[in-house]
Amino acid sequence: MKIADNDWLAHRFDESRAHLKAVAYRMLGSASEAEDAVQETWLKLSRSDTQDVGNLGGWLTTVVARTCLDMLRTRRTRREQTLDSKIDRPSGQQLEDEIALADATGQALLIVLETLAPAERVAFVLHDMFDLPFEEIAPIVDRSPVATRQLASRARRLVRGADAPTSDLARRRELVNAFIAASRDGDFERLLALLSPDVVLRGDDLAVRIAGARQRYGAPALAPESRGASVVANAFKGRATAAESALIDGEAGAVWAAGGQVRAAFLFTITDDKITGIDIVMEPGHLAELEVRIN
Repeated sequence: MKIADNDWLAHRFDESRAHLKAVAYRMLGSASEAEDAVQETWLKLSRSDTQDVGNLGGWLTTVVARTCLDMLRTRRTRREQTLDSKIDRPSGQQLEDEIALADATGQALLIVLETLAPAERVAFVLHDMFDLPFEEIAPIVDRSPVATRQLASRARRLVRGADAPTSDLARRRELVNAFIAASRDGDFERLLALLSPDVVLRGDDLAVRIAGARQRYGAPALAPESRGASVVANAFKGRATAAESALIDGEAGAVWAAGGQVRAAFLFTITDDKITGIDIVMEPGHLAELEVRIN
């Protein structure tokens, strides 16, 4: 690498340092370990050929996240306890806004994050705190995007206190059951009432292929992603005749099972008593990653 190139990379890295430290600190809960992770990221950058990297900031975030994931796994293996009654915060420097977690809420969050499995923690931090899409997080935690979404969902329930009120889960199950019933009955207006106006329907590759092959038999046209309540209501209207309600990774969902084997899972995202997302999972490898309990 030429000196000029190295200087340019060093400058770009310095521009990203505060963000990288924020990501690492949120994941690790330790200022010293976060600094180690950021330094390791610089070493990897300085040794890598980044000529074809289109988004250097995204590349650096991925590298620091993978470094933190390795550190979390090592910590768990060694049963190290990083967090005690006093959070290890950065000191002796002006804190960047992103890592100023000095208030009690920040301490509580770090303590809760410490209870999560490493992959759950990484998925939650990158998505819920730093807005990375699940498609970019999935390779970091070595999961499918759907399974990564579920990791973050499990983490979110813990962070929100959720062993969540049983009443909340019961309400979400009622909502899913109402959706299944409206689908079976072909009640378009009821389906619309249960869906958020900007609801998103996603199907994995196998679900899209099977739907396409069975359209002559009445299967809906299914795209990898569709948006809008009318589109989603039409896709489910008069269908779901064989769907059964289920708990999927502890959340309200539905499955289609044949011969005692789950062939498809329907993962629901619910916000403010409206269905905001439905993921249809049929890929066997993805299904195997889900914990399913048919009601």
